[in-house]
Amino acid sequence: MSGVFDPGIRRHLLREEGEVIVDEVRHHWIVYVRPVAEVLLALALLVAVPFVDMDLAWFPFALALLIVVHAAWRALSEHMDRFVITNMRVFRVHGVLSQQLATMPLSRILDITVMKPLHGRVLGFGHFVFESAAQEQGLRDIRFVGRPDDRDLAIQRVVQRSGLRGPRVAN
Repeated sequence: MSGVFDPGIRRHLLREEGEVIVDEVRHHWIVYVRPVAEVLLALALLVAVPFVDMDLAWFPFALALLIVVHAAWRALSEHMDRFVITNMRVFRVHGVLSQQLATMPLSRILDITVMKPLHGRVLGFGHFVFESAAQEQGLRDIRFVGRPDDRDLAIQRVVQRSGLRGPRVAN
C-alpha cells in the first residue's frame, strides 16, 4: 500500500552513497490490541442504541463514532511508525499528518539496551534504549520491537561489518 498510509522509508535512503535497508521494523502486533478493544467497545455501544430512549439515542451513537475515530487514528499512528536499520545508520520515521525523522549514524551508537518485560518475553517483543554521544534525540526509546534479540544482533552485525568497532580480543 503506498500513498497516505505509507511512511515512505525508501525516499530517506542515501542511494548515491550506497545505503541499503538491512531491516525495517514495524511495531509488534500487541500495539493494535487497544485500538481493537476500542472498536469492540464502540460496537457494544451501537448494539445498545435500540435499547436507549429515542431522545438520548444520539449520545451512544456519537460516542461510538468518536471511539472508532480514536481507534483508527491510534492504529494508523502505530502503522506509520517505523524504525529502520541500514548499512550506514539507524533512523525512525513516524507521524500521520506531519512526519518526523530522527536519524543516527552507526558510529554514534555507544550502547543498546534491550528491555524485555515478562509479557514481552511471552509475546515476543521488547524495547530498545539507545545510548549515544547526543543523549537528546528521537531515537532513544524504540518500543514494542518484535524479535528484539534478532534486531539487536542485526544492528551489532552492521556495526561490526562497517568497521566502527574493532574485532573482539579473546582473554
